[in-house]
Amino acid sequence: MAQQKPKTDREVSIEKVRNIGVIAHIDAGKTTTTERVLFYTGKTHKIGDIDEGTTVTDWMDQERERGITIVSAAITTFWKKYRFNIIDTPGHVDFTAEVERSLRVLDGGIMVFDAEEGVQAQSETVWRQANKYQVPRLVFINKMDKTGADFENTLEMIKDRLQATPAVMTIPIGKEHDFKGCIDLLEQKMFTWDKDEIGIEYTTKDVTDEYKEEVKKWRSILIEQICSEDEALLEKFLNDQEPTIEELKAVLRKATIDKKLFPTYCGSSLRNKGVQPVLDGVIDFLPSPIDLPPVSGFDPKTEEKLERKPQNDEPLSALLFKVQTDPHVGKLSYLRVYSGVLKSGSSVLNVTRQKSERIGRLLLMHADKREPINEAHAGEIIACIGLKESSTGDTLSDPTNPISLENISFPDPVIHLSIEPATKEDQEKMGTALHRLSEEDPTFSIKVDHETGQTIISGMGELHLEILAERLRREFNVNANTGKPQVAYRETIKTEAQGEGKYIRQTGGRGQYGHCLLRIQPRKRGEGFEFVSEIRGASIPQNFIPSIEKGVKEALEKGVISSYPMVDIRVAVYDGSFHEVDSSDMAFKIAGSIGLQDAAKKADPILIEPIMKIEVTSPSDFLGAVMGDLSSRRAQILGTEERNTYTIINASIPLAEARGYATVIRSLTQGRGSFYMEPLIYEEVPTNIMKDLVNSEK
Repeated sequence: MAQQKPKTDREVSIEKVRNIGVIAHIDAGKTTTTERVLFYTGKTHKIGDIDEGTTVTDWMDQERERGITIVSAAITTFWKKYRFNIIDTPGHVDFTAEVERSLRVLDGGIMVFDAEEGVQAQSETVWRQANKYQVPRLVFINKMDKTGADFENTLEMIKDRLQATPAVMTIPIGKEHDFKGCIDLLEQKMFTWDKDEIGIEYTTKDVTDEYKEEVKKWRSILIEQICSEDEALLEKFLNDQEPTIEELKAVLRKATIDKKLFPTYCGSSLRNKGVQPVLDGVIDFLPSPIDLPPVSGFDPKTEEKLERKPQNDEPLSALLFKVQTDPHVGKLSYLRVYSGVLKSGSSVLNVTRQKSERIGRLLLMHADKREPINEAHAGEIIACIGLKESSTGDTLSDPTNPISLENISFPDPVIHLSIEPATKEDQEKMGTALHRLSEEDPTFSIKVDHETGQTIISGMGELHLEILAERLRREFNVNANTGKPQVAYRETIKTEAQGEGKYIRQTGGRGQYGHCLLRIQPRKRGEGFEFVSEIRGASIPQNFIPSIEKGVKEALEKGVISSYPMVDIRVAVYDGSFHEVDSSDMAFKIAGSIGLQDAAKKADPILIEPIMKIEVTSPSDFLGAVMGDLSSRRAQILGTEERNTYTIINASIPLAEARGYATVIRSLTQGRGSFYMEPLIYEEVPTNIMKDLVNSEK
């Protein structure tokens, strides 16, 4: 039966708080599952439907129209007197920043899989992201009522592809059209959702004879898995004594928090079956903030390692993980409070930017609805109004006890396009609107091309930029024209080289004199730019070194082949000279820029392009045509696998060759094919294509 929110107070002890996220591949059923969770916990009184555009967490117009999640939504709700702070994350790779930042602040996750599709490409990506942030997870195998649903095959894929050990807690009663409910293996109870359409009430009874053998088989596997994680239980098990359910749950809880086992449930969110056992699993097996190690950071002055326990009497530490522009209240900042108490009206230190901030109003979020609160305690996820200088990834702390928490890393944009305001009136509004959107989204960047005067926006994919352009129009009333999406090429070097930068001007009176010698070396892909000074002695005074670095960085913005930014380069200034009177910061900055260009031309410069990982799902009848088309696009086929009447093709493909692929795959497969794509790596552009690119831009 659904548990309503406690009437007395929103406060619960920290042991009864669960900060969880719902994560999965696109279309596995994350938002549908979240809607059921909200309904059964009494947060909503009507189940939202994606197709009807009535979901709570997909509250933006674009989300409701497209039936996808774009921004992660935070909601607070209650189940059996436990407080759940739930974040519903997007599945589409273009919004990977939303998943990344959500996982950074979560204590646990519910990983949703499609029972027919099993482990898909994005499932692997978000699983890896969850591993990176050490997030314990429950597994929910959804869509058991779907044609082709295969519970055991999905379990095998979880073991093989994710190298994870599922601990099966419920097994299905029937499948596809005959799916009626599930059997709880520990309690040996059958749950059938046969009382009402919306699944609030369900029948609980003992296991019937036809399922007894199957339950015995699955239950013995589960008990052996759990006992293997604890010596005392293992001894009992080996002596043919069955541990109590309480003992088994306690050990499974520890194994889940240690990420050794992943309690696994089955159901169908759309048909309102199997969600309540997952909610009980969140209480039983996922951690509260105090079950996890203290959050670690460092002292911003001494860089000494520090820890903060999730307690109200510890000094305040909080991480700002998301900024959102709200049409009613302006800038909303989402915070995870790790320690201490955050009070409305108090002053805090933004440790990342070394600036003082005043906390305005604090809000408890229910997707797009909000409830004002006076203070937030350790372990809570809340929103705040009033922060002016802070942005995603910043640490807020007690001004007298500062701590800097680990930041959130985001991938670089892979695609860009030009954007121009339609009228002069739009021009004035566009700059402000773009700035606000870039504050919200760390994978969205803006720059002005000074040669052409164009504004260039960059993002993670065509859909990402399309939705941002749409948001400009809808939320900020800015009409803008966009150019064609362009691939974000980069330049780098293959060999070590030296260069000289000399800037000498004598114009009567005081002149300009800057002279430096630089050595540049290639770095591995993704390692970025590094600048070092090897000046020993007085050939260049130390105060001019930062100016040389500034000039080098400016030169990197425009490469030597075709004006693309240069990346993955180590630059060392090792010698030079100066003039007592004429040397200046400006002169050395220009010298640094000239020196970098001189060296880069000698260092075998190359163009590199984004390579995408692509997973194409095609009816097997059209496999030849799809494979042939991929090969013509410079794709490398990594493998194929059969799944019912479909074939899954795994490949890598240059982004430049994959533009507009959605239309191509539909026409090749009579509308039945689909694909999923995500950034993989930057690789060298073949010489013939590089020549064509350079010539086309001249």
